Amino acid sequence: MTTQNNIDKPVANPGDHLANERTFLAWIRTSIALMGFGFVVVKFSLFIRQLALILPGKVVLPTKGYSSEIGILLVAIGAAMALLSFFRYRSTEKQLLDHAYKPSFLLSVFLTASILVISALLIYYLLPSI
Repeated sequence: MTTQNNIDKPVANPGDHLANERTFLAWIRTSIALMGFGFVVVKFSLFIRQLALILPGKVVLPTKGYSSEIGILLVAIGAAMALLSFFRYRSTEKQLLDHAYKPSFLLSVFLTASILVISALLIYYLLPSI
């Protein structure tokens, strides 16, 4: 026998919650990749300096490189993305439980804009060396 309470309340779909969790984990993987890439960018300048020490002849190194700043910025963006993705996950989970889901593009816009800015900085940094 079904009561009136059970009829009025829609049942939560486990697939929606699992999809939300998969999306969260994808954002976390992306943030880890960004932080890892930032680490590589920072360490690349150190590698070039070490390589210049062992190469025969005189190697001219740029006096001021920006790889450290760009790498740190990438790590910061990755960390911010992990934090924002957690807030997005919790917000979506609450909306799913309340049956009032509204998509949000804030994290996607943040990531896209950040990657475009970092790409422009890297292109600007790498162009003089070509």
